[in-house]
Formats: sequence, C-alpha cells, structure tokens
Amino acid sequence: MDSLIAAAGRALAVGDALRALDRVALRDDPPALALRGIAMAQLGEYPRARELLRRAARGFGAREALAGARCVVAEAEVALAMRDLSGSPRLLAQAAAALEARDDRANAMQARLIAVRRQLLLGRLDEAAASLAGLDASGLPPSLAAVAELAAAELALRSLRTAVARAAMERALDAAQRARVPALIAEVAEARAALDRSAARTIHAGHEQPLRLDQVEALLASDALVVDACRRGLRAGDRWQSLARRPVLFALLCALAEGWPGDVDRGALIACVFRTQHPDETHRARLRVEIGRLRASIAPLAAVEASARGFELVPRDGRAVVVLMPPIDGDQASLLALLGDGAAWSTSALALALGDSQRTVQRALVELEAAAQVRSIGHARSQRWLAPPLVGFTTILLLPAALPPE
Repeated sequence: MDSLIAAAGRALAVGDALRALDRVALRDDPPALALRGIAMAQLGEYPRARELLRRAARGFGAREALAGARCVVAEAEVALAMRDLSGSPRLLAQAAAALEARDDRANAMQARLIAVRRQLLLGRLDEAAASLAGLDASGLPPSLAAVAELAAAELALRSLRTAVARAAMERALDAAQRARVPALIAEVAEARAALDRSAARTIHAGHEQPLRLDQVEALLASDALVVDACRRGLRAGDRWQSLARRPVLFALLCALAEGWPGDVDRGALIACVFRTQHPDETHRARLRVEIGRLRASIAPLAAVEASARGFELVPRDGRAVVVLMPPIDGDQASLLALLGDGAAWSTSALALALGDSQRTVQRALVELEAAAQVRSIGHARSQRWLAPPLVGFTTILLLPAALPPE
C-alpha cells in the first residue's frame, strides 16, 4: 500500500470524496480504481461508481480474493443506493463469508447490514428482523454501529414500536457523532424528526385531531375500538379484523364509525358507499345485503343495529369508537397509508383494497413515484409497490484504504 492510496482511504473514511479523488483520479491500478469508485458513489455518481468497482474486482482477480470480496460488498451498496434490487443476494452472502473467513469483521458486517437494508427495502420485515437478531454489533466501528441502529429503528417504526425506535435513534446519533461523518449525522437527525411529524388523524365523536406516531401507537394499545383507515381494518386491543380486500364493507364501517355514537341515515350510507345521489330499491336491497355481511365480519368486535332512519355501530364491552385516518384526505393518501405497512403490494391488490380500477390506481402510483413518495420493484406481473423507507440509508462504503494483495 502506497502513501497516496492510504491518504485517499483516510479522506473517504470522513466523507471527503474530492480530496480522495485528488490522490487517485489519474491511476488505473485496482486499489485506486476501487477507491475512485467509492468516491464517485459518495458524490452520487452511482453508475460510474459501479463501473469502477467492477473494473477493480476484475483487476484483483481470483488470486486476491479478499480485495475482490470487498469490491463485491462496495458494489452491492452502490446497487442499494441506486435502488437496484434485481441482483442475487447470493454473491453478497458469499462475499460476507469470504471476509469472515479472512478475519475482516468490519466489511463482513457491512455486507450483512446491506442484506438487512435490502430486505427492508423489499418489504420483507420478518426476514430483516431475523437477520438483525443474528448480528453481533459489539465492537463495531462507529459508522457501522450507526447504520445497524438505523436499520433497527426502521424496523421498529414499521412495527409501531416508537419507544424502541427512539432508543435506537439515540444510539445511532451517538455512533454517528463518534464517526464524524456529516451525511450520517444528518440522516439520523432526519430520522428522529420523523417521530415528531403528524402521521395520522383521528375522528372521534365528530372531532378531528392530528397524531404523531407515538400517539398512534398509544391509541392502538388503548381500550378504544379503532377503525383503522390506514391499514383498512378494525382493532380492539389485541384483536384485529382486516377488511383490506373488502372495500364496500370497510366504507360502510367507516361511515358508521364517523357517525358514532349516533346512527347514520340509509341515504347517506348509500351515497357514501355506492356513490350515487339517486338511490332506488336495488340500492336499498344491496345495502341490506352488505350490512349483513359487515355484521358477520365484525361480530366478535362490534354489532350493527338498525334504527328508525338507518344503522348504528355498537361496540362490544362498551368501548369508544375512534376512526384513524391518513394525515391528508384523498385517494393518494389512502394509497400511501396502505403502503405504509412496509409490505410489497401488487396493483391489483391495491385496487381491490381501495375499491377502484387498476388503471386509476396505476395512474396514482405513477404520480406518487414521480414525487418519490412510493417505489416499485420488479416488472410486469411481478411488479410490486412499496412506500419509501421511513429512515434513509447513507452509503457508508467501508471498503478499506488498504487493498493489499494476499
């Protein structure tokens, strides 16, 4: 390892990509190519970074397996930053195993964390939780510790465990400050700010109130009967009844819940659910059928009773009724709320949950994707839609300055 490579590595470690490029920009040997690739990634030039890292890996060849594995890890992180999730995770797992076998624990852990972040971006929350639980974060460099805590915070936020998420963010902030990487510090600060933003609204007895994530968590843990318009279902304590794939029943439930503790006129229910201002006997007959289906679906949690002018929602055990709504009105807000669970949704499933045509939902998704509010993975029939991560992911790229031959 020569002095220029060492100097470039030290510059990259603190996020100074321009100073690193000053040292190695004109060199084409494999270690310099690798460091140039990392520098370009830190500057946001991901396609160029990927090209340089691939050239470096070819230059190292099979005889320098350790350096090659580090290049694979760096390229995987570039792909993650590009949101290119089409690659096989097998190469990354093989690189992690090679790094562990050669006692490069920091880069092996980096590879494992990239795999966890990829699972989070794909909406595979159970897999991400299992992977995180299997990681030993003791003795990690501060930058890696910060990334691990951010991943844990993202997972906790998706599960509405705000106290766990806040504690993870505090640990991430401490680690980021020790690492002295400005981008990482800014990322943690942005993640912490998300906890204080309005995440939903409640409608209770005709009154509307904005809620933060911790207040949403407290509401769902309370004794109230919560009609959750974000996840399209009904919750009472630990009991949950999903109506995400029964849009007519859920629309009826929402209308009844918003009218609680009183009843709701039959004409208002027909106008809300069937979207007509001129009901006839066929609409009234259909309303009776759908009310019967709703009664059967929510029977363990609430009853629907007829009144002189319409119907009313009657919770079991005398619970209060609260409607939990997305923070803003509109079909796009409902889309974002459905995607907020972190899972991957098909267009057809979203259309079914919303009660709209696939073409309408597709147009809304395209608009949201252009505004960076949703993201897609796959193509054609395998295409799935997800919300962007609650916590961003800084590209740390820990490929060390030292890339010596074995």
